[in-house]
Amino acid sequence: MAECVVKDWQGAEVGQASLDLRVAKEESAAHIVHRALVRQMNNARQGTVSTKTRSEVSGGGRKPWRQKGTGRARAGSIRSPLWKGGGVIFGPKPRDFSVKMNKKERRLALRTALQSRTDDLIVVEDFGENLPRPKTKELVQAMTRWGVEAEAKVLLIVGERNENVYLSARNVSTLRLISANNLNIFDILAADQVVVTRSALATIQEVYGD
Repeated sequence: MAECVVKDWQGAEVGQASLDLRVAKEESAAHIVHRALVRQMNNARQGTVSTKTRSEVSGGGRKPWRQKGTGRARAGSIRSPLWKGGGVIFGPKPRDFSVKMNKKERRLALRTALQSRTDDLIVVEDFGENLPRPKTKELVQAMTRWGVEAEAKVLLIVGERNENVYLSARNVSTLRLISANNLNIFDILAADQVVVTRSALATIQEVYGD
């Protein structure tokens, strides 16, 4: 169990919150988190790249010159892989990169990854009402008051999507905003610091706290 200080919009401490998730055993934790990360990255690949082999390139039906007597190397087609405009040897073809992983393993990996980031976790009160209009500058100033380091890659987890918060965050290149229902391994591990609202933390504890 990890105990976290809850901060308000001004950065003052207003309470305590806990994160208690069932994680993988120490000897297998790194392995299962790595498998989940590889799965997510592989499943994001489209696999649509394609090249043509010598049998698929148009032209080249006639032998360029006779076999002997010209002094040149023998050639059977202008679409040989050795020729400019010819086919590609062992080039990429459309394929499915997806990797399967059991749902229980995926959830365990996600809980393990999230629990491992407790040292970089910042819990804040829900602040949607503090942004009556989209204002990136005010959100950045608030993150500074919360203790977010300058230039750090930040993952902001909110309970429910708020349009003003979304519009305020989208122009910050180092800030990634997701809802508690869309947690994923890559974003959790890629961030330098994780900021989570109190409602989002409650949702995470409810959904993943089995």
